[in-house]
Amino acid sequence: MTAIGPAPSEGPLAPWLTPEGFAAPGVSAMLREASALTEAGRYAVGALGGLARRRSAYAGLGSVRHAEPVILVPGFLAGDGTLRPMARVLREHGHRTYRSSIQVNAGCTLNAAAQLETRLESIALRRGSRVHVVGHSLGGMLARGLAVRRPDLVASIVTLGSPMLAPGAHHWTLTKSVEMLVRLSRAGWPGLMSEDCVAGECARQSFEESRQAVPEGVGFTAIFSKRDGIVDWRACVDPLAVPVEVTASHSGLAFDPRVIREVLAALAG
Repeated sequence: MTAIGPAPSEGPLAPWLTPEGFAAPGVSAMLREASALTEAGRYAVGALGGLARRRSAYAGLGSVRHAEPVILVPGFLAGDGTLRPMARVLREHGHRTYRSSIQVNAGCTLNAAAQLETRLESIALRRGSRVHVVGHSLGGMLARGLAVRRPDLVASIVTLGSPMLAPGAHHWTLTKSVEMLVRLSRAGWPGLMSEDCVAGECARQSFEESRQAVPEGVGFTAIFSKRDGIVDWRACVDPLAVPVEVTASHSGLAFDPRVIREVLAALAG
């Protein structure tokens, strides 16, 4: 399949992945990500304080066992371990949580979506119900596509800093990471993003799918932060979603207790 992306001088990403009105965060934006240390500390304090103390941070959100399962999907270059803190809190509040089985989210988006779809089929069959999908960054974009394709499997999606409206509007450090993956793929390294994944038909299919209407009966909450130093926060506010603004770094969206509280509220709703 022939790639239809930009010239090499323009970088690895197709220009249409950054529509007009969106832009990559500036060089200094990465400094805002330093707050992730504070956010991690906030979670650690709650964890060290014991179960009762952690529960107090999420008072009023209930703790009964919920029938519908929840799967958590990591972001770009991340694995299931990055969402383990959030999974722990969700379980404490009665949710049955499942890993995505993505070790490192660095492969073809369509392949990752197909793998995730198979995982959802297995969970839905086992639990006898649809599945809630919580996705961080790229994981949320995968969730968005799955909601369109398989509403029979997806009860709701909660995206965390997922630039669905402009996947290319991210910090230059991520662009360099993508470029490295494409080079390694071109050199014959298997299982990594290729040129087609970021500038060809594969990328176009994923992008167009993420802009289709979410089927009726599938909940959609988009959590975003204007302090996000990695992606353009405006690209995370899907007009079809219930928008929820938080104050956190891009990384911190995966573990900040204040964000987890909003995830719990979205799942409860």
